[in-house]
Amino acid sequence: MKKIIISTIILILAISMISMPLAAADNLSNPPTVAAHGAILMDAKTGRVLWEKNSEAPMAMASTTKIMTAIIALENGNLEDMVTVSERAARSPEVNMNLTAGEELKLRDLLYALMLMSYNDTAVAIAEHISGDVETFCRIMTDKARELGAINTVFETPSGLDAGDHHSTAYDMALITRYALENQQFMEIINTSYITIGTNKRTIDLRNKNRLLSEYEGALGVKTGFTGKAGQCFVGSAQRDGMKLISVVFASGWGDAGREQKWVDTKRILDYGFLNYKYVELVEEGDIPGHIDVTRTRNPRIDIALEEGLMLPLNPEEASNIKIQFEYPEEVQAPIYMGQIMGQGIISLEGDILRTINLIAQEEAERHDLQTSLKKVLENWLEMGTNRDVDLSGFEVFK
Repeated sequence: MKKIIISTIILILAISMISMPLAAADNLSNPPTVAAHGAILMDAKTGRVLWEKNSEAPMAMASTTKIMTAIIALENGNLEDMVTVSERAARSPEVNMNLTAGEELKLRDLLYALMLMSYNDTAVAIAEHISGDVETFCRIMTDKARELGAINTVFETPSGLDAGDHHSTAYDMALITRYALENQQFMEIINTSYITIGTNKRTIDLRNKNRLLSEYEGALGVKTGFTGKAGQCFVGSAQRDGMKLISVVFASGWGDAGREQKWVDTKRILDYGFLNYKYVELVEEGDIPGHIDVTRTRNPRIDIALEEGLMLPLNPEEASNIKIQFEYPEEVQAPIYMGQIMGQGIISLEGDILRTINLIAQEEAERHDLQTSLKKVLENWLEMGTNRDVDLSGFEVFK
C-alpha cells in the first residue's frame, strides 16, 4: 500500500514559542560551564535530557545514594514503626547521629535525619529494619534502580560510603530522583528546613544541610554528598512556571573549594534550563492529520487521529527544527474497527526520533460486498429457521 508522508509542521511551533524570553536565543550557544566531572540536566515531567557532561560515566556518588535508601524505606516500611538501633548501626563511621545500640526511634524520624543531616548510622538502621540486614537492602536498592532504567548503578552501602563496586552515573541518579520526586512523603521530608525528632533517650534538632532551599528560587531539594573518592556531589531540583528540573553534579571538587563549587555548578545548570527551555505542545490527543479511503464498504472514507498527545521542553532553536510526519495507507479494504491502528505519527529533531504515536481509526467501516451480503442474508435466513448459530466457513463461497 502506498504511504503518505505529510510535511513538517513548523508554523504552529514557531507561534507557540513567541512568548519565550528573548534572552534565551542569545544563550543557546552557551551551555553551562561546570567543574563537575559528571553532570546532567533532566526535565522531571518528560525525562528529556536537556544538557549533560559525561552523564553515562560510572562514578562514586557518595550520600546522594540516600535518595534511593529513603524511597525503599518509604515504599516498604511503616513510618510509625519503632526501630531499635543495632551494634552495627551504632558503629557507623561519621557523619553520624551518635546512635547507641538499643536506642529506639520512629522510622519517620530516621528518614528526616537521613535526608536533612545525612547521618550514616541512620542509613544502616533503616536498612536493617526494612530488610533484616544491609546486604539484602542493598540488593533491593540495585534491583529498584534496574526497574527504573538506572542500569549502570550498583548499591553496596545504604549510606553512600565507598565500598566495593558502589557506583552510579549522573543519568541514572537523575532517573532515580525523578521517580523519588513523585512520592509525596519524600517531598515533604526533603523540603523541611528544620525539625526536632526524639528517641527513647533524647531529642535532636535537625537542620537541612541543603543550601539550595534558601539560595535558589523554586528549589525543591534534594541531597548533598561527599566522600574522598566521590568528591563533592549534589542532586538538586527546582520548579518555576510549571517546569520542574533535576540537576546532578558528581565530583565538583574537593576541599573547601569543591564544597562551594557544587552549589555554583548546580545553579548554573538550573539557570540554563529555566532560561532556555519551555514546554511546547507538539501534538494533541485526537488531532486528525488526515483520512484514509476504504473500499468494499458503505463508509468510503474514515478519519484517523493521534492516540495521544506530546508535550516536550524545547528551546527556540529546537522548536524550529522539529519535524512531525504522519505515515499511513492511502487506501485500505474494509472491515476497519473503531480504534484500530492505521499508521504512525513520527516526531523527530534533527534526525533523532523523539516519539512515535499511533494513528487510530475514528470510526468503523463495515465490509460490504457481494460475498459478505450473501453471507449475512443466508445466516439470517438459517437462524430464523433453526434458532441457533450457523457456521458457514465450510462453504467454498465464504472462504
